[in-house]
Amino acid sequence: MKNLKRISALLLLVTFMISCTTMKNDANTAVSGKVESIEGGKDGYTAKITTDNKEVYFATISIVNVGGPQNYKQLKIGDVVSVKGEKWKTEDENHIKVTEIVSVK
Repeated sequence: MKNLKRISALLLLVTFMISCTTMKNDANTAVSGKVESIEGGKDGYTAKITTDNKEVYFATISIVNVGGPQNYKQLKIGDVVSVKGEKWKTEDENHIKVTEIVSVK
């Protein structure tokens, strides 16, 4: 009985570790493209960015995530931007939590 409990606990631990490693997000990756739309939020906004490869990213930009008001910029529709941050994908959408606004043109 003790061995069964130990094996079960070990199996549960291994399953947990595997699930955590497969859910990792791409941290500090860059996305560049044109701002297509902007939707305001509580302490920032979400910008829809279309890349040259026609990929669409929803970039969440907030004062807290970019390191304070000195690094925060309000993008406009039509701006060509480059941002860095933590990227992840849902079933049909690409997202990035912006930690740095690299350039705005």
